[in-house]
Amino acid sequence: MPANDRTPSDPPLIATPPPIAGLLLAAGGGRRLGGRPKALLPYRGRPLVENAVRVLREAGCGPVHVVLGASAAEVRERADLAGCVVVDNPDWAQGMGSSLRVGLGSLAGTGARAALVSLVDQPGIGPAAVARVLAAYRSPTSLVAAAYDGERGHPVLFGAARWADIAATATGDKGARVHLARHAEELILVECADVAEAFDIDTPPDLARLL
Repeated sequence: MPANDRTPSDPPLIATPPPIAGLLLAAGGGRRLGGRPKALLPYRGRPLVENAVRVLREAGCGPVHVVLGASAAEVRERADLAGCVVVDNPDWAQGMGSSLRVGLGSLAGTGARAALVSLVDQPGIGPAAVARVLAAYRSPTSLVAAAYDGERGHPVLFGAARWADIAATATGDKGARVHLARHAEELILVECADVAEAFDIDTPPDLARLL
């Protein structure tokens, strides 16, 4: 049989689709934690940022871009971020919006069809929740977020067609909230409360959740 002939039993030839990138925001300085960078908080014997990277990879994100800010040089030295694209946000103290802009900018030219944005200080969110959000991707205009008992949370997936508007409106600690509010009717919520806990590590009492 000629090489280009196929039988009905042959699997279809499908081109590998462009990737969905994982975008990890890990620039926070931990002001309410006494200035301890969140990326370096200890979790299961390693820096917290390593767990967040692992979660994205196990869920199927690729490539994984990590935005650092507070104590960036120390994070690079102490954390194993091999295989990640690591970018620094010199304006990290201005809030999450600046890190989101830097992160989306780093994805330009990668061919990624979407970015799944996660936060370094949410260790209760594992690969199962991330995979559910990834599975809801449909097109470059997709807008998907995890929900916890009906309340929107992270991670959030932004199709590539949305990046420019998000970057233009992401200011302070609002992140992508302006874009999300403008396009609320397009947002798909994926319930994840049965597989994840959406808590943040913000204050000293929260550190007990890392034990």
